[in-house]
Amino acid sequence: MIRLFVGLGNPGQEYAGTRHNAGFWWVDRLAERLRASLVPEKAYHGLVARVNLPGGAGPVWLLEPMTYMNRSGLAVAPLARFFKIEPAQILVVHDELDLQPGQAKLKFGGSAAGHNGLKDIHAQLGTQDYWRLRLGIGHPGVKAEVVDYVLRKPSPDHREAITKGIEQSQQAVDAMLAGTMDKALAIVHAQPPRPKPPRREPPAPAGSTPGAPSDPPAPDKPSTEEPT
Repeated sequence: MIRLFVGLGNPGQEYAGTRHNAGFWWVDRLAERLRASLVPEKAYHGLVARVNLPGGAGPVWLLEPMTYMNRSGLAVAPLARFFKIEPAQILVVHDELDLQPGQAKLKFGGSAAGHNGLKDIHAQLGTQDYWRLRLGIGHPGVKAEVVDYVLRKPSPDHREAITKGIEQSQQAVDAMLAGTMDKALAIVHAQPPRPKPPRREPPAPAGSTPGAPSDPPAPDKPSTEEPT
């Protein structure tokens, strides 16, 4: 099961609404759902919440590093080690340039793909083998504009799409807590149902004028048969 949910972002009001803080938005929403309060913990360099699950499954932790993005591992690694949380029990939620706003992808392991927060977590944990939830924020189209792009607020339409992606992906939290990650993958990657095609009207009979009333049916002729 996932025992540590980490949302990546930058601290401070000037960054609160920026694309790079999508991971914070996700953990904030999870804290609301679990009725948990994130509070500062100096030992773990971040905002932390402990949630005791019903049924004796043990506590889970929510974490938002307050170290700035490129030092995120300084918050994740000490908390995980102190509470004996294995890397495979960690989910890191972060913004993703290569996905459109509203899209979300769940994966295990792999490279940091240029994300500075993931790079530092790799270095501090000493492994890449943990879960990531990638929240799409779109791409500016030009590599040189990426830094400014992630540190700016999304348009209202993009913010709405990202919020919907957060809500959709959080439907998988129960599966994550149960340790059924295959089910969590299916929920996160589920596509909305495709709309049905419009109903086609049957073709008009040959020789008829479209929209013209049809001739009334001829009356039945009296039957010449006798009942037997």
